Amino acid sequence: MNQIPITIRGAELLKQELQHLRAVERPSVIQAIAEARAQGDLSENAEYDAAKEKQSFIEGRIAEIEAKLSNAMIIDPATLNADGRCVFGATVEVEDMDSGDVHTYQIVGDDEADIKLGKISVSSPIARALIGRTAGDVAEVMAPSGIRSYEVLDVKYI
Repeated sequence: MNQIPITIRGAELLKQELQHLRAVERPSVIQAIAEARAQGDLSENAEYDAAKEKQSFIEGRIAEIEAKLSNAMIIDPATLNADGRCVFGATVEVEDMDSGDVHTYQIVGDDEADIKLGKISVSSPIARALIGRTAGDVAEVMAPSGIRSYEVLDVKYI
């Protein structure tokens, strides 16, 4: 499997979620299954079916997180030195050439992306257009509304 780029913060969040699933969610669903099983006939027991479905989801998510962490390539943005180029982990300030709006984005892994926090996925169209650019460059992004142009104002490694 290919290595998955992830920031230190993203790896910590995945580890916390994994710990929560193992220590809280898994024992909780096991208890719910035991209680539903104690009610008798399992063929028409909706609580049992729901608990088994939740257990399946939890076990699948645990396996998914473990796989991602085992294949993670953890990158510390503060240690990057890409000579002002936009790379994974960089924080980029851009100006929308059409509206004049200025946005700041950090390019992160798929699991970390949260546009409300200014974190965009490395596989998003905007990030793909920005990768390799430096301050002063213009990146064109194909958006649903058409081609959007963004000028790179600043690239930071924080």
